[in-house]
Amino acid sequence: MRIAILGGGLTGLTLAYYLQQAGVAYDLLEASPRPGGNLLSPLAPAGYQLEAGPNSLLLSAELEELLTELGLAQAIQDAAPVSQHRYVLRGGQYQALPGSPPALLASNFFSFKTKLRLLTELLRRPAPLVPGETVAAFFARHFGPEVVQYAVNPFVAGIYAGDPAELLLSLTFPQLAALEAQYGSLLRGLAKGPKTGRRRTITLRGGVQALTDALAAQLTSYHPGQEVQAVSRLADGNYQLTINNQHSPTTYSHLALALPAYAAAKLLAPLFPAAAAALAAVRYPPMTLVYSAYDRAAVAHPLAGFGALNPKVEGTYSAGAIWTSSLFPDRVPAGQVLFTSFVGGAQFAQQAQAPETTQLAAVHQELSHLYGIRGAPRWQGRYYWPRSIPQFDQHLADARAAVAPLAAEGIVAAANWQAGVSVPDCVKHARRLALELRKKQAE
Repeated sequence: MRIAILGGGLTGLTLAYYLQQAGVAYDLLEASPRPGGNLLSPLAPAGYQLEAGPNSLLLSAELEELLTELGLAQAIQDAAPVSQHRYVLRGGQYQALPGSPPALLASNFFSFKTKLRLLTELLRRPAPLVPGETVAAFFARHFGPEVVQYAVNPFVAGIYAGDPAELLLSLTFPQLAALEAQYGSLLRGLAKGPKTGRRRTITLRGGVQALTDALAAQLTSYHPGQEVQAVSRLADGNYQLTINNQHSPTTYSHLALALPAYAAAKLLAPLFPAAAAALAAVRYPPMTLVYSAYDRAAVAHPLAGFGALNPKVEGTYSAGAIWTSSLFPDRVPAGQVLFTSFVGGAQFAQQAQAPETTQLAAVHQELSHLYGIRGAPRWQGRYYWPRSIPQFDQHLADARAAVAPLAAEGIVAAANWQAGVSVPDCVKHARRLALELRKKQAE
């Protein structure tokens, strides 16, 4: 067995790391000169630490173990305690989102009608999964449209850059579908189900990219700057790659696709056209991150939280902002605050594609209005992703179904469209996949 891992993002690097530990031969091929894919801590002016991918991480057991093995335990930095507070724009004002059902019922965040709907939700009986149900439809059934507009919509836009009316519940929140099947009431299921506790919100000193940099440094068969342009199959069933316009002399029994769906589609098209067509249909909306720094004294809002989300119904320019300096105060010069605003995603795609000057001016104007900011920013910048997060909708469900039979042909999926969009999801998936491949070798 020899495996070609195509793509040096987090999942591909982690898969290579665990295969190397297991003694399975591999080559990791990455077109870019740098590792990491979406984990990117871009260069910034002195005193600022920016993130263009995940701005923070939820620390799972698998991720903590990996960080320890890589010697990064001392680089872990916990978010400030205020990170547990989240805000949502409603009626042009930011309101704290209640952190529990009892707190929600005691607050003024939702109307009396919605609160009554929350209470009656406890009476729901177990029910099977509704095939093809979207996230919006699921929450509307349980809690009504107001919860969808002011809680679900901004959350899905902020985490998945998506539209809850399009994302499938079975792909995005399968654990909620399982709770409904067992308990009927989602609230009752959450109360009676296993208690996992609140996971630590962390970052890494020097930026989240330190994780993928450390992984790449451990690998003996990592090859950056090697663009795989074509895949062919030999008579013996092995695969041969065309890399940088040359046929590779090495052949591979297995391919691990750690690429975006659209990139994997191009490579699979000659051999598996149906699977390639399904992968090509997976949607990746554009996203721009706008960084805005101000003097603390110029901002009226206390910024005592993780950040704020803007429901689409509020008609804002951005989907919301992380209060970076509230989470990690050492990421900005002393006496300043830093907003990381999200412009784009499935619901704000037009704004994401606007010129940089338009985006910076629009975000500054919006922040000034919503946070009571006086004067110009001390500094602004942006990072643009033409294709950001894969959308977990019916197109992705079709792509997964089309790719699954390729495992019998020695081709497996190792990318966030298969693993999940979070860093812990990608680490867990890569670790499990490495174990499966090691077992195949043993057979």
